[in-house]
Amino acid sequence: MAEPAAPARKNADLPVRIVSAVVMLGLAIGALKAGDPWLDIFIVAVVATTLFEFVMLVLKATASLPLRILGVAAGVAYVGIAGFMLTKMPVPMVVAVVGAVIFVDTFAYFTGRTLGGPKIAPAISPSKTWAGLLGAVIGATLWVGGWVYVVAHAISGDKTLGFEPQEMLQILGIGLLVAVAAQAGDFFESWLKRKAGVKDSSNLIPGHGGFFDRTDGMIPVVILAGLLVRGIS
Repeated sequence: MAEPAAPARKNADLPVRIVSAVVMLGLAIGALKAGDPWLDIFIVAVVATTLFEFVMLVLKATASLPLRILGVAAGVAYVGIAGFMLTKMPVPMVVAVVGAVIFVDTFAYFTGRTLGGPKIAPAISPSKTWAGLLGAVIGATLWVGGWVYVVAHAISGDKTLGFEPQEMLQILGIGLLVAVAAQAGDFFESWLKRKAGVKDSSNLIPGHGGFFDRTDGMIPVVILAGLLVRGIS
């Protein structure tokens, strides 16, 4: 009698995911270090690919021409505004945005996996939990606090620099906004993919799906950062 087929190994694609992540991170760091015009070229390439994937999802998710036109126009505005803002940001701010999203995703993933608990919106994204959102807030707050400390220290040169209670509340508030924005972007893409009936926005990145799968949480955070900077200046 034939042997039963062995079950697929969990995380069998982990080596591919790690290699892809290292390559993507290397390209991003290289573009940041090279500066203009290479950084802008890198941003435009990512934005263009993300927008293409967004449009393809809209075309799959909608049947009527008016809805398609509206969806494509919304995608151009949504992705385009974020890309434009990102090209106008100084390198330290770009680092702040990218780092914040990485911390949000990392803390949300491990906190959600460890604590479990109630889902936020299982019909849209079955893996997202309230515990994961709490972890996202913690991660974003830690990153924002560390980034502000480093930047403020570099400007003032004060090695004993600390935070006043009001500043700590402001950092917590920004961390909360960043976490919610990043998670909202993730939910939005998950909803769009469910409407389109696909698992990933594309298969351009081995083990990770598409570019939109990697930038979904970053787009609203970039817009949020641009609005905060504009409001402060």
